[in-house]
Amino acid sequence: MIPGGQPNMQQLLQQAQKMQEDLARAQEELAATAVDGQAGGGLVKATVTGSGELRGLVIDPKAVDPEDTETLADLIVAAVQAANENAHALQQQKLGPLAQGLGGGGIPGLPF
Repeated sequence: MIPGGQPNMQQLLQQAQKMQEDLARAQEELAATAVDGQAGGGLVKATVTGSGELRGLVIDPKAVDPEDTETLADLIVAAVQAANENAHALQQQKLGPLAQGLGGGGIPGLPF
């Protein structure tokens, strides 16, 4: 603070720039982190990035019944949803503290 109670703009700009750099670094880490989810006791496993991009899907042959493709589709959807929920938790863990440092009101375009 400088006399008169006014904030030091240079210091505020440096803090904002550091938070922006920290946020960019955390987003890069999320995009590179694999997060798994599963359904049907592991019959279907989905892998997404920490930012929620589907990267892999593994289907146990036991889950494949040509007479019942609906159940397989449900298992796939459930596994992807579980993976995305885990990715969201990771986002909260990595990005939540940064959002609080920026005022805690959330940042447009980010899922928290």
